[in-house]
Amino acid sequence: MELNADTCYQALLAHDPRFDGVFFVGVGSTDIYCRTVCRAKTPRRENCSFYPSAAAAEKAGFRPCLRCRPELAPGNARIDAVGRLAAAAASRIEEGGLTESGVDDLAADLGVTGRHLRRAVRAEYGVSPIELAQTQRLLLAKRLLRDTRMPVIDVAFASGFASLRRFNALLKARYGLSPRALRGSTAAEAPQATLRCEVAYRPPLDWDSLLRFLDRRAIGGVEVVRGGKYLRTVGHGTHRGWIAVELAVGRPTLRVELSATLAPALSWVLGRVKRLFDLAAEPRRIAAQLGALAAKNPGLRVPGAFDGFELAVRAVLGQQVSVRAASTLAGRFARAFGEPIETPAAGLDRLWPTADKVVTLRAADIAALGVLPSRARSILALARAVAAGRLALDAGPCAERTAARLRALPGIGDWTAEYVAMRALAWPDAFPHADLGIRRALGGVTPARALALAEAWRPWRAYAALHLWNSLETTA
Repeated sequence: MELNADTCYQALLAHDPRFDGVFFVGVGSTDIYCRTVCRAKTPRRENCSFYPSAAAAEKAGFRPCLRCRPELAPGNARIDAVGRLAAAAASRIEEGGLTESGVDDLAADLGVTGRHLRRAVRAEYGVSPIELAQTQRLLLAKRLLRDTRMPVIDVAFASGFASLRRFNALLKARYGLSPRALRGSTAAEAPQATLRCEVAYRPPLDWDSLLRFLDRRAIGGVEVVRGGKYLRTVGHGTHRGWIAVELAVGRPTLRVELSATLAPALSWVLGRVKRLFDLAAEPRRIAAQLGALAAKNPGLRVPGAFDGFELAVRAVLGQQVSVRAASTLAGRFARAFGEPIETPAAGLDRLWPTADKVVTLRAADIAALGVLPSRARSILALARAVAAGRLALDAGPCAERTAARLRALPGIGDWTAEYVAMRALAWPDAFPHADLGIRRALGGVTPARALALAEAWRPWRAYAALHLWNSLETTA
């Protein structure tokens, strides 16, 4: 990504949050790099250099600022092909995608060659995928050392390092500090029942709209909105636990509390939280494209998905029924086939069943819950495709191709495919043009006319859909 130094410096002078995480500034007089929102004394122009990623700044020899904490900066949403691929790779890397596999494996998952992925990541972030992963691990470790009392050895493994010795050596070489010096000499290590972290966003963010959307679709036993918080159960590999997310007061971050049992999967969990709440969005840029449609609420986000398979099954269950009816069916599905789990939150006691679990069911088992037999067969076909690796319901650079594969499954049409693309695939230009609510908000037009009208909102049509639903004070 090319950066204009003069423009970057003006953004730094203004502490402009629109550029938070878009680039980082290296300060030659201190050998420290910062976010644009850093409140330390602004350095002189001749002492500043600008980098498209934290990894590029560290590669140039800068250490992260302890005041503005670059590890908390929000991510970026890209639309162009190279940017989309690089952003998808960065998201997977942040979630631990290179911890147990290589760059070529990640590239295959994203549908490209390893060479192409390396080229795209370097073009966007100024570093190789391996260098990006190394910086992500160090920044996660820095976050844990500053925000928790986890023992250093647990921090090392939770951050993706294979050994404590390697972790100590790299931290010393890169940051010039030992883990205990970075944490602070007065901070005692101790086991914790829960961990607390923060993830940043670019304001504005309409938190209340996000909670209302998720509350109406909450799956009984799996997730709940209560007291201004979103809570859910989490299963990842062999790790089980729960999370609670709420809006921080006085700063543009979300507070995430999670059970300590999820510490080994922390990077993955935080990545999923960012997707669920669409924290990489650049709301002012999106609102500018949507014009009058977004003028009253530029902070509206597209709720994502914590689990793509869960969202897709929920979408099938929601075909041609009310939101409430779909939530009821999804809750029955989770209680019938999900793994029991204990949490401190009342009623939060099930993990959503995996695709591997669902493929062992019969259509009659699903239909017994009150699901139409045709939809039960669609769910089984969906589960088989996911379990066999033919369909990846995750954010990536090829959302259109994944949506086409969804449409090829029995019982999945345009509405379901576009809805899944909006939320599970994080495709900002998805648009369920056949949706009745969207057509009503546009004056009762036909699906074809809705699609034509939406051309003006490219490449942010998913956000246009949310604004249209909100204009009816009801959503699909």
